Amino acid sequence: MSTYTSTALAHPNIAFIKYWGNRDNALRLPSNGSISMNLDGLFTRTTVTFNSSQYDSLIINDRAVIGKGLDRVSSILDLVRGIANINERAEVSSVNNFPAGAGIASSAAAFAALALASSRAAGLILSEGQLSRLARRGSGSASRSIPGGFVEWHMGAGDDDCVAASIASVDYWNLTDCVAIVNAAHKKTGSTEGHALAGTSPLQNARVADAPRRIEICRKAILNKDFEAFANIIEHDSDMMHAVMMTSTPPLMYWQAATVGIFQEVRAWRANGLPVGYTVDAGANVHVLCLSEYSKEVEKRLRELPGVSDVLVAGVGGAAQIL
Repeated sequence: MSTYTSTALAHPNIAFIKYWGNRDNALRLPSNGSISMNLDGLFTRTTVTFNSSQYDSLIINDRAVIGKGLDRVSSILDLVRGIANINERAEVSSVNNFPAGAGIASSAAAFAALALASSRAAGLILSEGQLSRLARRGSGSASRSIPGGFVEWHMGAGDDDCVAASIASVDYWNLTDCVAIVNAAHKKTGSTEGHALAGTSPLQNARVADAPRRIEICRKAILNKDFEAFANIIEHDSDMMHAVMMTSTPPLMYWQAATVGIFQEVRAWRANGLPVGYTVDAGANVHVLCLSEYSKEVEKRLRELPGVSDVLVAGVGGAAQIL
């Protein structure tokens, strides 16, 4: 091994067409394709050091992590060790500058950064597709945080071609995501557990069957910079995913009163000419997308709403990178 330590940075992403449910839980092969945007300014920075210690170790934001969290990381490190044909254990240290486990895709940024840092530390130079595939094994949405800008995650036929790729560059369309924080706490049911429940909803099959149509509308809206079509489809898709969550067994209700209040305000603002649209991941916090020239106004309005404790503002983010 020529390299033992490497540090990588990756951004979370916000899905416009959602990933919810797997056709293969072990490989995290999604039930449908999805489209997202990386979030600039929000990041996870991860350092991986392979050494002679007996066990893998994980530190997140200066706190040691054991149990399931460490097991998920070790499973990725095992894949890297297999590809690189090495046996060394690794020390993994990770820092993120936004709330974890609160519906802002912390696991997407974390596993994208881990895939890049660990593979590079092991002396591997993987292609973007190979990195996307590796990151996916830790967190499905992490596959979308490897490429930059606006990204489409393709279902593929199987493990080899289930990867994400950019459909438009960072500077293609000047969008801003104003994330209204209504609850920064770690959610009770994480996305991995939630994905496993998707099939228990009688609405999931209809959502999945209709996904190609929604993907096509969203992709066209982005490429044509058609904000009205974009806002309508992202809200529609978000509401569909949460309908599946609410009708799963057991049901998942991530929304809070403030979440629904923001939906109603955003739709009223758009009806009155402000280019805004909402989408929500598996959490209570609301991503309010707008044309960037309106971001200051949108941020100001969101901060004035009841239940909003903070607003994170992010433009279009780049690809995962080695620091």
